[in-house]
Amino acid sequence: MELFHNPRIDWLGKKWYFLGFSLIFSAAGLLSLFFWHHLPLDVDFRGGTVVTVKFAETPNLAGIRDAASKAGLSGPRITPFGPAENREVKITLSSGTTNQSAIDQGRATIVRALTQDYSPSAAQNQGKLDLDNATHESLTNWLEQQDPEHLGATAAAQTKYQEQANAVLRVRDDQDSGVIPSMSALQGVVDPAVLSAFQQGAYLSGFSVRSVDVIGAQMGSVMRKQALLATLFSLAGMLVYLWFRFELIYGVAAVVACFHDTLITVGAFSLMNIEVSLTVIAAILTLIGYSMNDTIVVFDRIRENLRLSRREPLPELVNRSINQTLSRTVLTSGLTFLTVLSLFLFGGQVLHPFSFALVVGILIGTYSSIAVAAPMLVAYQEWRTHQGRGAALPAARKAKV
Repeated sequence: MELFHNPRIDWLGKKWYFLGFSLIFSAAGLLSLFFWHHLPLDVDFRGGTVVTVKFAETPNLAGIRDAASKAGLSGPRITPFGPAENREVKITLSSGTTNQSAIDQGRATIVRALTQDYSPSAAQNQGKLDLDNATHESLTNWLEQQDPEHLGATAAAQTKYQEQANAVLRVRDDQDSGVIPSMSALQGVVDPAVLSAFQQGAYLSGFSVRSVDVIGAQMGSVMRKQALLATLFSLAGMLVYLWFRFELIYGVAAVVACFHDTLITVGAFSLMNIEVSLTVIAAILTLIGYSMNDTIVVFDRIRENLRLSRREPLPELVNRSINQTLSRTVLTSGLTFLTVLSLFLFGGQVLHPFSFALVVGILIGTYSSIAVAAPMLVAYQEWRTHQGRGAALPAARKAKV
């Protein structure tokens, strides 16, 4: 399918505009990486404790941040998590350990901070049981101590109150997704005596800790190193492949274009202050392959035209090769871009960093195949001509079967 019939766009005539565009965005990304936001790393790479909190009402991020500051938490990262209607927030704390005590400590720290300085119902309910954050064990123990059914310290009492605790947690965690909307929601779920005890000695804080994940600083360091090595090895492997498949200059130009794409994509994350996670690294590696494939299509057409038109000036030949592959580039990149754009717009907060990397990467990867990789071939030829080493870019060898 041909979208463009015999286009005659002078791509190389616009190379200085392309160079200016690349320099501006690369410089902006580098400045942000080194002086402004630096590279925001997810807990996967820097280590820490991630606490996901569910709220009964729309959470006030500034209020949560103030509560964390008053509790003595230094620099917690507070971001919305999931769709807005879920009313969930992800709070990331620095942590150097990965054991159970770190998990319990992270949970207790967040509950204490939100209870003291955020929850509107906590101040007048000091000393009461928080049903939104009670564990099965704490809820059972509280019921045994209160003994609203007057069963005494017997095995039957323990069994009875365990069943009542299970019923409360089913309402909270399964039916209401983490927070109990009101005490009336427990009516008919627990015995009347138990409900009366809750109304007198318990309260609803309006938030609930849904999950706690801990990654140690050492593991984060290992992941950072592995992510960097994965990116470098992928670039090196592609350089070797293109050296074998075409010529060394083709491989160098393609790898420089991919490095250009990676730099701008990572710089965009720094400029937008979006955390880089393992899924983002997966997206970047995907984009390296995608950009390389697009570049190889252009290079292969240049190679074919070199064999057929050895006397044609190289800039004209490269322009013609790009124009001949333009329909293919627009179709494949355009359709892929529409897909990832839909993922970015409608995929939700969890997929936002991943889809953002794909959106930026596909745009820049398609651009670099035309505006970075191809002009490098011409620049290389001009340098060879200036050095008196050849009159034309050498055509690539035939692939070995």
